[in-house]
Amino acid sequence: MSIGGALAEAREQAGLTVSDVSQRTRIRETIIRGIEHDDYSACGGDFYARGHIRAIARTVGTDPAPLISEYDATQATPEELPVAEQLAPVRPIRDPIRFRAPPWKAVAALAALLLLVLILRLALDSAAKPTKSAASAAISASRHHGKHGRPVHSAAPRPSASPSGGQQLLAPASATAFGPAGAGQGDNPQLAPLAIDHSMTTAWQTDWYATATFAGLQTGTGLLIDMGKPVTIASVKLALGAVPGATIQLRTGDTGTLAGLRTQATVTGAGGLTQVSLSAPVQAQYLLIWFTRLPADPAGTFQAVLYNVAVYGAP
Repeated sequence: MSIGGALAEAREQAGLTVSDVSQRTRIRETIIRGIEHDDYSACGGDFYARGHIRAIARTVGTDPAPLISEYDATQATPEELPVAEQLAPVRPIRDPIRFRAPPWKAVAALAALLLLVLILRLALDSAAKPTKSAASAAISASRHHGKHGRPVHSAAPRPSASPSGGQQLLAPASATAFGPAGAGQGDNPQLAPLAIDHSMTTAWQTDWYATATFAGLQTGTGLLIDMGKPVTIASVKLALGAVPGATIQLRTGDTGTLAGLRTQATVTGAGGLTQVSLSAPVQAQYLLIWFTRLPADPAGTFQAVLYNVAVYGAP
């Protein structure tokens, strides 16, 4: 049986879906499906393919050693083998089955993140308090829990005092994970609505990558905000993860395609509560939050977290 066939059979015997394995290993579903069909083109090279095979095998409860040996014998590029073996300890292999006590740096980073979430929530609440009539009209209802166990809450759009120049807080119609291939092809699409649910306890996050620039696998990843109709966009407030280092482009347009979205502003080293003002207000229906560089995460890889997007302008 091939490597992919063995992994697929073990996954089915374990009662897991591809999505379950993706959630536990943080490997994209497209890569997992490719490996199960013995297609390693999306892995980014032999070095990463071995890491993916190990992580998937451990998750589905099978021994990775014979699978790695078979990969080296049938798939690996001969000249890459010595280099890959020297670098193998550097690649973080995340084992979701065994509990590992986090290092103190990770604990400190988590504590800082929780503190920042509290500060950001207070800041957003003070800048966006609903009027009495709006509050009485709001309907608070629990919708569902996201795939990763994060609750999604339904709430009416909250009006806000404008940050400057009489700008209003606008209500997005929807949010969609966006990748180089377009809408719906980005990272963690099931989490996209959490970035516009007015909650600082839920978030959309990118996949994790081996480098800040996506390990050469792609040019960027992001979130496409559909305003529902053309509106005037003047500025955007982003509640990001605590660790700085993200490079973000704000793109606008009337079509939800990368080619049809024009860059209006760029921010580097972004983290925490980040407000980005466009050089001039722009009328558009779509706003793309496009990450071209990711910040580091406590696990030693790179990943961006976006808790909330607030769009200001005029309807």
